[in-house]
Amino acid sequence: MPAILSPPALSLSLRLRGPALVSCIHHPEAPAAAGSRVFPGVIGTSRADWQSSCSILASKVAIFHQQQHYSASGAAAAASPSPGAGAAPPLPLVNGHKVVSTEASSATIELVPIDPNLPRPLSIADLSPAPMHGSQLRVAYQGVPGAYSEAAAGKAYPGCEAIPCDQFEVAFQAVELWIADRAVLPVENSLGGSIHRNYDLLLRHRLHIVGEVQLPVHHCLLALPGVHPEYLTRVISHPQALAQCELTLTKMGLTVAREAVDDTAGAAEYVAAHGLRDTAAIASARAGELYGLQVLADGIQDDTGNVTRFVMLAREPIVPRTDRPFKTSIVFAHEGEGTSVLFKVLSAFAFRGISLTKIESRPHRGRPIRVVDDANLGGTAKHFEYMFYVDFEASMAEMRAQNALAEVQEFTSFLRVLGSYPMDMTPWQLPGGGSNPPPPGVAVAAAAASSSSSPS
Repeated sequence: MPAILSPPALSLSLRLRGPALVSCIHHPEAPAAAGSRVFPGVIGTSRADWQSSCSILASKVAIFHQQQHYSASGAAAAASPSPGAGAAPPLPLVNGHKVVSTEASSATIELVPIDPNLPRPLSIADLSPAPMHGSQLRVAYQGVPGAYSEAAAGKAYPGCEAIPCDQFEVAFQAVELWIADRAVLPVENSLGGSIHRNYDLLLRHRLHIVGEVQLPVHHCLLALPGVHPEYLTRVISHPQALAQCELTLTKMGLTVAREAVDDTAGAAEYVAAHGLRDTAAIASARAGELYGLQVLADGIQDDTGNVTRFVMLAREPIVPRTDRPFKTSIVFAHEGEGTSVLFKVLSAFAFRGISLTKIESRPHRGRPIRVVDDANLGGTAKHFEYMFYVDFEASMAEMRAQNALAEVQEFTSFLRVLGSYPMDMTPWQLPGGGSNPPPPGVAVAAAAASSSSSPS
């Protein structure tokens, strides 16, 4: 192997005015071992250290030349005064920056100030989990201010910052992208049934159910100030709200067109924004207050026991406990054995004394159709494949719930726990000290902002 020679010494010399010569010389050391092609890690011996020393030396030489120049200029001005000679010479520049002082021993650079309006860089606090107790939670809901979902968010998290979203999907993504800390979304209504869209989104997204809230629904017929019922030609609201008030509207003699919109509060906003004097909206009393509408009729829902159940969603699950009633939500699928597997799954809960509060089937999005060859029929049969959503009254901290799910897993091809969370055991609070179910005709407009819910 040929010997590796040390590189030649590199030098930089700058001659000042006069006989003095200032030099910066770099003497690289020999390689530490055979085959090494790097300089040993000693300060001042690398090429980068030498280049830095040369830069510092060049700055000092520039300051020395400027000091000599200004000294000579000052002496000449003192010998032959002239207009403007008393003005101070401009400050020298070092690497493009002004030197505040020209004293050789205290030359300092005037730094450029930092713009206070520059965006603040993200810190670990911006990516922290949900705020601690005492901090304000950001809770996403579907709809506009005044929606029943906003009221549910306020009851689930009192004092929270409610964030409206135009779609259910956006509320899920707001939590996933750390824009919101929680989401409160409806999953079922006692009259209208399940909100299937949110069941599908629960499976598509990886959020966890951390709580539930059940609230009575109280609908109002809203219109612009001065409008009488006989002037109306149509009523707009969410499809479920229209269905929940159908009989009452007919009894009132309002045989007008019904038109569905995205949400109840959005219907009230639309009437107010467009100044529609021939249109009424079905929404909460709070929506009427927000958008300047009057209440033509209060409590127009057909069934006074109308209740909507909301779930609270978070990025992380909560730790299940056994000191209070808990509910657990799961979703599972099975392949090829029809209802026999469903019977086995339900038996796993029945044998352990676990009560089911909800069972919902939805088509399997990945495999909606199953084709079976049947010799008895002389051909093939097509069956729908389903995902099953089940809520049962038990905590995942209980051994019986763990054993039940272990047995369910043996019969299913897919099983996922959506959440194990405290049950909503609070009674319905109505004005005047009433309790559930609310009596017919009782006005609950004052409680709509904090204790009413519906499909938004």
